[in-house]
Amino acid sequence: MNSELLSIIQKNFPLSSRPFAVIAKELGTDEEAIIEQILIEKKNKIIRQISPIFDTKRLGYSSSLISFKVKREDIERAVEVINAHPGVSHNYEREHTFNIWFTLAVAPDSKLGLRKTVEILASEAHAIDFIMLPTLKLFKIAVKLNTTGKDAKKEQVLKPKRKSIKLTPLHHRVIALAQYDIPIVAEPFKEVVEKLGISYEEFFKILNELKDAGVMRRFAGILNHRKAGFNANAMVVWDIEDSKGEEMGEKAAEFSAVSHCYLRPKYPNWPYNLFTMIHGKTVDETNATIKEIASEIEHFSRRPLYSTREFKKVRIKYFTPEFKEWEDKKMALA
Repeated sequence: MNSELLSIIQKNFPLSSRPFAVIAKELGTDEEAIIEQILIEKKNKIIRQISPIFDTKRLGYSSSLISFKVKREDIERAVEVINAHPGVSHNYEREHTFNIWFTLAVAPDSKLGLRKTVEILASEAHAIDFIMLPTLKLFKIAVKLNTTGKDAKKEQVLKPKRKSIKLTPLHHRVIALAQYDIPIVAEPFKEVVEKLGISYEEFFKILNELKDAGVMRRFAGILNHRKAGFNANAMVVWDIEDSKGEEMGEKAAEFSAVSHCYLRPKYPNWPYNLFTMIHGKTVDETNATIKEIASEIEHFSRRPLYSTREFKKVRIKYFTPEFKEWEDKKMALA
């Protein structure tokens, strides 16, 4: 049951007043057994959290992938500086002279803006150099690890039709309250619904509105890759001819082992513009996927960047005061 359960919560977590009962029915068991198993998987740190996954940009935040070149003796200081920013969700050390890689978002009302924030972080982290790699084109973003071993090598990547939406104060309240890891109880949404003062029906209607508009990518369980057995995860960067970037990005995104696929800018000191995050249980498995992708996409060169250390992996807390507090502190020191 474990692999099937992990597959379900990654792909289609039920938006229901009793979601674990829905999963139990699908797996032919009972609600208590599902709750018990998920609690075990959380205790073993295989499941990181079960929560909505929001689109940072559609919420009005500015974001980018950032890489710092930091001397080895300065890494600990750099990590402390970077991780203190509330808009940093992921931070890794990777095998390259640009060795610190993190994602950064700044709030819609940021006074400093994205670039100035990066400059402040680079200065405080004693970075020798940095590159900003914002998304130019998103082909795929969906971490769904093949826990059952039954997934096909390739999948159809659909381009969703997004409905337009104007976020209301109620939408913001729902996002602010519902963005956290749910409690593993029979009615995990009960407390949020009561705080909002609305019915389950209205609550799920709003979540589905956010999903249809692309503000919420999906509601899902997020696994700890390594604890789930996926120990060889590489960010593979490709040098693609600019005129063929979109065509090659769409081809790379079709591979099921690719969870993230983006087109990003090139620089004189960074020739790679296509980024693919590839997950495998072993280095041999991941390298085999890289080789297979390489046989299908036209490229000048490629480089797998394996992560050597994970410094931070959390969900950004949206519409909270931490962003303003960080900026106020930095401006006071200027």
